[in-house]
Amino acid sequence: MHAPAASRRPVSGIKLMNRSLGVWTVLVFAFLYLPIIVLIAYSFNSSRLNLVWEGFTMKWYAALAGHAPIIRALKNTLYIGALATVFSVLIGTAGAWLLYRYRYRFARSIQALICVPMIMPEIVMGISLLIFFTVLKMELGFTTVVISHVTFCFPFVLVAVQARLDGLDPALEEAALDLGATPLQAFWLVIVPCLWPAILSGGLMAFTLSIDELIITFFTRGPTSPTLPTVVFGMVKKGLDPMINALSTVFLVTTIAFVLFSEYLRRLAAAPVNGQPKITSPHRS
Repeated sequence: MHAPAASRRPVSGIKLMNRSLGVWTVLVFAFLYLPIIVLIAYSFNSSRLNLVWEGFTMKWYAALAGHAPIIRALKNTLYIGALATVFSVLIGTAGAWLLYRYRYRFARSIQALICVPMIMPEIVMGISLLIFFTVLKMELGFTTVVISHVTFCFPFVLVAVQARLDGLDPALEEAALDLGATPLQAFWLVIVPCLWPAILSGGLMAFTLSIDELIITFFTRGPTSPTLPTVVFGMVKKGLDPMINALSTVFLVTTIAFVLFSEYLRRLAAAPVNGQPKITSPHRS
C-alpha cells in the first residue's frame, strides 16, 4: 500500500530544508575561503600587476626574503609582541589574583575600567594614547608602542585568569598555608600551576593581538619602530604588490603548521600509556 500524500510531505520538506542548509553552508565556506585560495594562487603569479595570470613563479618569495624593510618590520613586530605579552601576562595575572583574593570598595568599578580597552574603538584609543604621550613629552618609539600594546592586551589575560580563578578550589591555598607555606609560596607553587592553562591562553591571545595591531600602532609608533602591519599598510596604499600575497601565504602556512603541531601535542598528551588511559588531575584540566 502507498503511504498517504499528507504523510510524505513532512519528509520531503525536511529533505528540502537539509539541501537548502547544505547549499547555504557551501556558499558561506566559499565566501570565507575562496579569497584566501585566490590570494595563495596569485602569490605564484609572475605578473607584477597581479591582475591577470601570466605564469608560475617563485620570485616574489625570493624578493620577500631579501626585502630589508619587511624583514626589519617583522623583527620589530616579534620583539614588541614578545615584550607586550610578557608584561600583559604579569599585569593581567597579578590583577586577576588581587581582584579575586582581596575585596575592594570599588572592585566592580575597577573591573569595568579594566575592560574598557577591550570595547573601546581602536582609533579612539590610539588618539588618546597619542595625546597622553604628547602631554608627557615622550618620544614616540618602541617604548610607546609597547606601552600601548600592553594597555589593550592585558585585560584579555586578566579576564582569562579570572575565569579560571572562579572555578578554583579555595581549599588549595588554605592547605598550602596550613602546611607552612608563605602567601607568596602558596601563590607561586600552588595557584600558578592551576592557573597555567588560562595564563597560556591569555598570553597567546595577547601575542596574537599585538602582532596584528595596526591602528593603535599607527598613532603611537615612531620613525624607527615600524611594525609589519604598518609596513604592509603603506605598501597597500601604493598599489597591489605580489610580495604581500607571498607574505600572507607564509603567515597562513605558519599558522596552519602551529595549529597542526598543537593538535599533535594534544593527542600525544591524551594517548594511553601501556594500553591504559591517562588520568589527569581535575585541577589541571
